[in-house]
Amino acid sequence: MNGKARSGHERGRPDEAAIARSRESGDPVLAAGGRATGFPRGGNDRLRDGAETMLSLITWPSAAEYTAAFLFGYLCGSIPFGVLLTRLCGALDPRAIGSGNIGATNVLRTGRKGLAAATLVGDVLKGTAAALATNHFLGPHLAIIAAGGAFLGHLFPVWLRFRGGKGVATYIGLLIGLTWPASLLFCAIWLAVAAATRYSSLAALVASAAAPAFLWWQREFGYAQLFLLLSALLWIMHRANISRLLHGSESKIGSGSRAAGDGS
Repeated sequence: MNGKARSGHERGRPDEAAIARSRESGDPVLAAGGRATGFPRGGNDRLRDGAETMLSLITWPSAAEYTAAFLFGYLCGSIPFGVLLTRLCGALDPRAIGSGNIGATNVLRTGRKGLAAATLVGDVLKGTAAALATNHFLGPHLAIIAAGGAFLGHLFPVWLRFRGGKGVATYIGLLIGLTWPASLLFCAIWLAVAAATRYSSLAALVASAAAPAFLWWQREFGYAQLFLLLSALLWIMHRANISRLLHGSESKIGSGSRAAGDGS
């Protein structure tokens, strides 16, 4: 060979020109206080740098946005249509009759079918409005937060000392606003179970159990987790109905009993 052979130490020395180029190019390792090697960077290093760049481009919602989305949803959900409509029309307060629930099923016990239908529509649409409006102005991630707030607002409205409905109508409204195909499934299952058993509460419980499973099957994992939580809350609110179903004392649709299966 021409010239002297380089020693092992010399062969392992970094290229000074490469180090200079790394400094001029703003190498992330150097910027972080690391030591330049002058050797080509490995695939793991490039992958890490790419991930850091992607994360830096994501705009994460702020705590204020999370709070605003939740409060907006809660205020929408807390509108007590059952109480407002019966009061405006001079009908009996639903809290003073039947199960004391403010939902459409109990409003029906006032004998005013039109008011019951209007209550049902109002309770559905307040959930839909909360989800759609938040999705439009703040994005789909915060729409999930608003949906959770709307459901809690219906169950625990601040205006009524936190004693609200059982959540079925608002649950349907949220499905419509976030993932409408699942709302069709919910309604189809509710109708099928109600027609077969004449238990309104059982129909709501079965439909609410099926909805998260359907969403998971559709790979809508964020919505599946949300509605799994809402379904758990809905079942808790129906605990008295579940007890009556187990003991065979739950009233059926059309029975006219005060303890009729209230699933609103």
